[in-house]
Amino acid sequence: MKLARSGGPAGFFGHPRALGYIAVTEAWERFAQYGMQTLLVLYLVDTLLQPGHIESVAGFRIVRSGLEALFGPMQTTALASAIFGIYGSFIYLTPILGGFLADRFLGRTSTVIAGSVLMIAGHFLMMSEAAFLPALLLLVFGIGCFKGNLAAQINALYGTDDARRADAYQIYTLAVNAGVIAAPLVAGTLGETLGWRYGFAAAGVGMAIGLGVYLAGQRHLPTDPAPKVRARRAERWSLSAGEWKSTVVLLALIPVLALAAIGNQQMFNAYLIWSDTSASLDVFGTRMPTTWLITIDMLASIACLLGVMWFWRRMAAIGIAPTEITRIAIGCLFSVAAYVLLASASRIADAEGAKVGLATLVVFHMLGSTAFAHIYPVSLALYARVSPPAIVSTMMGLYYLHLFLANGTTGWIGGWLDRLDASAFWLMHAGIGLLAGIMVLAIGALCRRTLSAEAPASTHQDRPIRQG
Repeated sequence: MKLARSGGPAGFFGHPRALGYIAVTEAWERFAQYGMQTLLVLYLVDTLLQPGHIESVAGFRIVRSGLEALFGPMQTTALASAIFGIYGSFIYLTPILGGFLADRFLGRTSTVIAGSVLMIAGHFLMMSEAAFLPALLLLVFGIGCFKGNLAAQINALYGTDDARRADAYQIYTLAVNAGVIAAPLVAGTLGETLGWRYGFAAAGVGMAIGLGVYLAGQRHLPTDPAPKVRARRAERWSLSAGEWKSTVVLLALIPVLALAAIGNQQMFNAYLIWSDTSASLDVFGTRMPTTWLITIDMLASIACLLGVMWFWRRMAAIGIAPTEITRIAIGCLFSVAAYVLLASASRIADAEGAKVGLATLVVFHMLGSTAFAHIYPVSLALYARVSPPAIVSTMMGLYYLHLFLANGTTGWIGGWLDRLDASAFWLMHAGIGLLAGIMVLAIGALCRRTLSAEAPASTHQDRPIRQG
């Protein structure tokens, strides 16, 4: 049997078999997460925040009072956007805690399993209006234990000189998008047609399947450090001067990546609210569910990911291989183009008293997905490569902090949809993408040596993957 360079069997498209189990597990987790997330803001606006429902939500009066103390009186749309932003932010903050627990105490595998159980409970609790806030809390901490640790297990499958690592994260991202494509078609359709609780239940079932796949592949996964090793790591971080420098640079990139991610994250928030009333969603005389726009986006993402992978492999074959920083900056420019298109289309539609056509939205999603293909998997691979091995799970958790910041900002900005002209609202997003691209290039220029593939790396390695 052909062996992977890290020592495990290359049984999954030339990669260790464990990558297949991890990718499929992640696909089901994203089915569950995005099945719930695509319904969330519509559920809030159409049902939960309406009279006759909002009174039954345990503890909601306190939450609303806190939000209005910070942001002033809030109407339904602004309140829904703020809740979405808070939830969407904290699911990317808690991975820091999940990474710390894995690195220091539980190990990655046990932490992923614990997170899966918490998420299953949270998705099924979403079926109850009264349990809405506890359900969100379980989801937030469950996702925190899951994210980062699964991505870190991919990194542990490859040696430091294994060029397949970047491809592995592209495959991982394709699995992510496959799960998200199915989420609106199943959970979104059930939620919008039969009732919200059916959509949330579908998300819970999906997460349970994901846990089953992960447990089935457990013997193929990278072996976690022994408890004694984790205990020694808990006593001190033995990082070299070069590793500390790498850590500081990666931390400095977090707010910049947050700006770059705002355009993509807004598609699950204000974009859905705006599309529900301002876009023509008729297909052959039938109006498609608004949540299907997320499926369109994910189909575009898969096509663009494959296209971007092919394009840069062809470029590498003729000696053109831009750095990760350059590719992230290119992604920012595509994000700018996407939102300039949406702003222009909004202005023209408003002037004509019409709605933005579905074809325009498809082009918007293609541009946004090309941006995503250059930003998310590339930055994920960058963090996996540059992070010191002793704290890689913690650093991967910190990587998701950029999405915490992005979602918090997205929720805040989303509330402006009621106050700004739509074209101005979307043009603002184009400006944010441009600023992110400029800042990415600036950090890349200042820290070229630290982020380069030739930078000194630690000789520490994760333990080899299990055989079988």
